[in-house]
Amino acid sequence: MILLDPQNPVFPSYESTDSTGIIAVGGKINVSTLLLSYRQGIFPWYNDEFPLWWNPDPRFVLYPEELKIAKSMRSYFNQKKYRVTYNQHFTEIMVRCRNKKRKGQGGTWINDRFIEAYTVLHEMGHALSVEVYDGDRIVGGLYGVLLGKIFYGESMFTDMPNASKYGFISLVKHLREAGITIIDCQQETALLGSLGARNITRKNFMEFIASNRDQESLSIYAALSSIR
Repeated sequence: MILLDPQNPVFPSYESTDSTGIIAVGGKINVSTLLLSYRQGIFPWYNDEFPLWWNPDPRFVLYPEELKIAKSMRSYFNQKKYRVTYNQHFTEIMVRCRNKKRKGQGGTWINDRFIEAYTVLHEMGHALSVEVYDGDRIVGGLYGVLLGKIFYGESMFTDMPNASKYGFISLVKHLREAGITIIDCQQETALLGSLGARNITRKNFMEFIASNRDQESLSIYAALSSIR
């Protein structure tokens, strides 16, 4: 674990990650540092004072072809329970994720710096949002970073039963069709596990990172944005 230089951030090799999963501390949450980190399999969280940069082992991921849809969720899709759009209200989705109260979680890492930086990433076509509607009201959503053939999920929220799950499944179907090879869920949750996500070693995950090139992600972003 190193102290990141805010003016010249250089992340060490993933072998330098400490036992907690932290590879660096400090630096700035801005577009250039975020792109540098994700391209090396690293994602940021925040404490009260400074960014913490993570590359945990194991890594919780979903291979799109391994998506599991429970019978109860299939009925939601058969009924077209919700409507889903993409990239229409990115900043609102981030704010809603930040403000959602979660059991056992005293706060959130999504502060104003995160929202500002990820919104710029979104405007560049490197971060996307999923909006889930009941009628004309947004009742769930999620956001994440899209680089090449990897989607890095960041956060989700739901205000109605299974709304965020509905949005996530819808997104995965589109990403699978677009040829996305892996979805990074970062750390294990029961919800994502029920959808087929599983742990892999950090070394295995870094093999995906090494072979990933992000030039193709803009066309995927544009295709999703056209869905209404």
